[in-house]
Amino acid sequence: MLSPFHKSFLLLLLSINLSILFFQVNSQFSTAEMTTLLNLKQQWGDPASLQAWNSASSPCDWPEILCDTNNTTVTGLHLRSKIISQSIPSSICDLKNLTFIDMAYNNISGPFPTALYNCLKLEYLDLSQNAFIGLIPADIYSISTLTYLDLDANNFTGDIPPEIGLLSGLQALYLHSNLFNGTFPAQIGNLSNLEVLTLAYNGFAPMKIPPEFGKLKRLKFLWLKEANLIGEIPDTLGNLSGLKRLDMCLNNLTGNIPPGLFLLKNLSTLLLYNNRLSGPIPSVIESLNLTQIDLSANNLTGAIPESFGSLQQLELLNLFRNDLTGGIPSSISLIPALKIFRVFFNNLSGELPPEFGLHSTLEGFEVSNNQFTGKLPGNLCAGGSLSGAVAFSNKLTGEIPKSLGNCASLRTVQVYNNNFSGEVPSGMWTSFNLSSLMLSNNLFSGNLPSNLAWNMSRLEISNNRFSGGIPAGVSSWTSLVVFKASNNLLSGKIPVELTGLSQVITLILDGNSFSGEFPSQILSWKSLTALNLARNDLSGSIPPVIGSLPDLLDLDLSENQFSGQIPLELGHLRLTSLNLSSNQFSGKIPSEFDNMAYENSFLNNPNLCAINILSNVRSCFAKNSNSDKLSSKTLAVILVLAIAVFLVTVVLMLFVVRDYRKKKHRRDIETWKLTSFQRLYFTEVNILSSLTENNMIGSGGSGKVYQIAIGRSGEYVAVKRIWSNRKLDHSLEREFLAEVQILGTIRHSNIVKLLCCISSENSKLLVYEYMENQSLDKWLHGKKRTALYTKYAYTTKVNEKIDVYSFGVVVLELVTGREPSDGAEHISLAEWAWKHYGEGKPVGDLLDKEIEKPCYLDEMTKVFKLGLVCTSTLPSSRPSMKEVLQILRRCNALEGHEDKKVGGEYDAAPLLGNDKYLSSYKRSKKVSDDGDDSSVRCFDQ
Repeated sequence: MLSPFHKSFLLLLLSINLSILFFQVNSQFSTAEMTTLLNLKQQWGDPASLQAWNSASSPCDWPEILCDTNNTTVTGLHLRSKIISQSIPSSICDLKNLTFIDMAYNNISGPFPTALYNCLKLEYLDLSQNAFIGLIPADIYSISTLTYLDLDANNFTGDIPPEIGLLSGLQALYLHSNLFNGTFPAQIGNLSNLEVLTLAYNGFAPMKIPPEFGKLKRLKFLWLKEANLIGEIPDTLGNLSGLKRLDMCLNNLTGNIPPGLFLLKNLSTLLLYNNRLSGPIPSVIESLNLTQIDLSANNLTGAIPESFGSLQQLELLNLFRNDLTGGIPSSISLIPALKIFRVFFNNLSGELPPEFGLHSTLEGFEVSNNQFTGKLPGNLCAGGSLSGAVAFSNKLTGEIPKSLGNCASLRTVQVYNNNFSGEVPSGMWTSFNLSSLMLSNNLFSGNLPSNLAWNMSRLEISNNRFSGGIPAGVSSWTSLVVFKASNNLLSGKIPVELTGLSQVITLILDGNSFSGEFPSQILSWKSLTALNLARNDLSGSIPPVIGSLPDLLDLDLSENQFSGQIPLELGHLRLTSLNLSSNQFSGKIPSEFDNMAYENSFLNNPNLCAINILSNVRSCFAKNSNSDKLSSKTLAVILVLAIAVFLVTVVLMLFVVRDYRKKKHRRDIETWKLTSFQRLYFTEVNILSSLTENNMIGSGGSGKVYQIAIGRSGEYVAVKRIWSNRKLDHSLEREFLAEVQILGTIRHSNIVKLLCCISSENSKLLVYEYMENQSLDKWLHGKKRTALYTKYAYTTKVNEKIDVYSFGVVVLELVTGREPSDGAEHISLAEWAWKHYGEGKPVGDLLDKEIEKPCYLDEMTKVFKLGLVCTSTLPSSRPSMKEVLQILRRCNALEGHEDKKVGGEYDAAPLLGNDKYLSSYKRSKKVSDDGDDSSVRCFDQ
């Protein structure tokens, strides 16, 4: 037994020995490497993210440092997201055993860091998500030890050098989301160890896929999305035996799909959508591991292969927007993993397999715009996860399956333009998550429900056989935005509760049997823009309160029994369309409508009159049929005078004929000449006969300007008369010729069009397209301004990218409610928006509170991000206006409409997912390195 003293002594010795051992181990770490690391920290500006780097501890204890197993030397630098903006110093290669560098997600700019050539053991290099520019150097092969190279999401340009094919040990090469505008080399096919290759989201010059890529036997991941590829897919890609994911969507590839692609046994994802591929889908399939197939938006023909039914792991099958024919193989409905099935916009026919939904957990089922017959499958929601049943524009019959009425996951049901009949399942009206129910153009019957789903925003039931009245419970339809119920058998009075829907924008109830008076008070139609109650049996007067609706643009009350005077309050509205025809109105037309723009708005109202001359309305100054009758003596006098006038006219005509030939030559000299620059719907006679003082809207030193109505309803032209009835002035002649030469050749959507010029010896007329609504700035901010301040207000070179920037500024004005120069102190609106977005503030905090509504927050957020993309500081990273239009159309695809189709690429895909489009733009627009999403369509939220 040791005494307590001996025990204490032994413990002290043990402690001393451990301290000596720790000192010896610590002293083995290279002092030179610690000095190198501390110098690196200093050269990078001592960022706060590297606070742990100090001489009081071993670098192997610093979280960003990787050491060897003995903690004697640095082998790796893990500096991802450390807010480093300075360049990479050459001294970094003084760390002689460095094999790993990860400096992704920083803000390093400048050319590729060739100083890394001296890191002789470097195997892993990740410089993604930075701001490097210029070319990838041809001698990059000098880092011959590399096995992993990630340069994605930078701003590299030009060609990818062929010498990159000399990096023989390379296993992963990430080059996506840059600004490459040259070519990529076939020598990449020499990288025999390559497993990952990404070239997506680059603006390469149009080029074909090199057949040499077929030599990459170990390749598992090939991402060539949106890379400007053309030509056919090489058959050699069928040799990529290790391939698991192939994505070549959003290109211009043509020709047939190589059969070899469906023989790749390891392939799990095949994405070829949005190309111009043609021919049949290969029918021999050995790629039994496929989980995703997207061949949509091509020109494929023939039948859907029966062999698709053998793909037991298939989760997504997108074949929409092709020209496929025949039926749907029943074996597809038996696939146990199937979640998404989309075949809309083809020429498919036959009955839908009834087994759909029974053997798998369906989430999306979209078969619209085909020729399907029979019934809708009754078990689509058997798995309880169906979010959409979209089958519009087919020839389907029968009733809607009752099971859909009990599907709590449903968000949209679109079955319009079919031959469905019977009543709508009662549970469907109130299905918990249902936001869109579109049943128009069928044979449905029954009454409207008292309650709707809490977030039902769109209800379309036009052209059916619904009957009964609008229930008083309509006041609970609080989320409704669009309600269309034209041409049904609805009847009864319009309940005042209907006017309490504060979110409703479109209300279309024409072609029913509503009767009685319109409600005298309107509770909350503050958002209503379109109201159509035509072809009913409504009576009484129009309530003046309709004139107080702030956003009403379209009003149709035609073919009813309304009577009395038209309320003067309607003149306060900014109506673009008004129809009060075929009623029993009386009195004067309100002065705001007493013009040619509304000449067809008051037809078949015999007791209405107009102060101005309208072709379809009697004049208020004309005597009616009850005027006093003339005496016989008065009639006799009038007859004698008429005969006398006739004789005098005949004599005068003889003199006119006699002098005609003498004056013909002089009249020819004065004949007007018309020179057109656009397609015209009027003649010089229309213009010359209307050059009156009543039509004059302005004058200046060189002439007068007239507003003249042309033959088409509601259309005007502006006519500038440069001089009249005086000798030709040389300065005015030069002014005329200059204006014609410039405006006659301009074709720009934002510059008024010169339609034609009409000239004679003594007078020159310029006829322009008439623009009535003043400046965009006045409409946006309520006052007239003289200039739109944009970032390029003082530049001397104007191009398309400046137009895109200006469009982006206008978009930001719309969603934020701010003016272009109203950002903050010394910064513009665009800079303000980018600053706040870059700080991670919620987009909702930046939006205009006067127009922000919860139901449109997603749409406003998308428009705000579009404004950011268009105002990027780097002009080359801004989209073209064509791309902007495609983005807006893709974002609009979710809404759906039975009689209006948006012309985008996915206008009929209500359930398509969102795209990380914003991620493809550089600098302050970082992109994700998460791979891809097969249902890419619009901005992330």
